[in-house]
Amino acid sequence: MSENFVEIKDGLKDGAPKNNERAELTKQLVGKLQELNGLTDTAPLARARLQLDVAELLVALERKPEAWTLAREAFAAALAQDAWKDAVEACDVLYQCEQDGSVAALGMGVWLAVSFPVDPELTLAMLMHIVEETPDHADGAALAAVAARYVIDLRADDAQHENLGLFANHLIAQVAARHSNVRDQVALDKWMDRLELRDPKVFLPRLSQVIDVIVGDAWWFDRDELRNRFD
Repeated sequence: MSENFVEIKDGLKDGAPKNNERAELTKQLVGKLQELNGLTDTAPLARARLQLDVAELLVALERKPEAWTLAREAFAAALAQDAWKDAVEACDVLYQCEQDGSVAALGMGVWLAVSFPVDPELTLAMLMHIVEETPDHADGAALAAVAARYVIDLRADDAQHENLGLFANHLIAQVAARHSNVRDQVALDKWMDRLELRDPKVFLPRLSQVIDVIVGDAWWFDRDELRNRFD
């Protein structure tokens, strides 16, 4: 299905937006679809970004299978153009679609966000999904949290760094508390040493192993080929 087959529907599931919210979302959806259908095939990234806008509205309207199709098309277009941020945003929408491949899409989005120079705030958001998906006593949440802090230190500009860094530190403390009942700085330092969370040469490969488990055999791209393109 392409965007030309997205219809304006009234039927919504329980827990969906109220009538006034639904009306506003539907109005926005109509406008975005008009923009999308007016684009030519010579603007693949512009089309992909509008597809993501439409997909996000469809998710809000509880029309997740339709949102999945558009976001999947947007992902493919973004990846073909080496538009890493757009590809990661597409994976974020695909994760929110709650379809059979959504968790794999999250894993691929995290891999892209950590591997390529994606905005640190978006990378943080993707890694937070990993934290949310990981059982309390598994190490995956710890690896995601420290990777978020690492990416922020590496990529955030001066305007972003303080707030994002504080947020990441808070995330690490939360993960440590739920993982090992860590409650103070001394215990946190020991926890980080015990889990080897200080050296990116150690924790990034371990995070990659977690992503491999999440995605399994469902990769939509060749990681080595993407690395070679970027290099």
